[in-house]
Amino acid sequence: MNKSVFVSLVLLLAGSASAGAQPSPQEQMACRSDAGKFCAEHIGKPPQMNACLKENKTKLSDSCRKVVESRGG
Repeated sequence: MNKSVFVSLVLLLAGSASAGAQPSPQEQMACRSDAGKFCAEHIGKPPQMNACLKENKTKLSDSCRKVVESRGG
């Protein structure tokens, strides 16, 4: 996975987390593949990435779906 996907996921998860909560490495890892597979066109755009992952929630891996749901998706 390239660095921009990783940075996008960090921003996505940090932006959708409750105040002050940083995404754990496990949460970041859980969605790397799905973000690249379903939402690559939104890399570098956290709001659009978040919306894309929510829209594709039924297609996401179990681990990523749990992360998205735990963060309001």
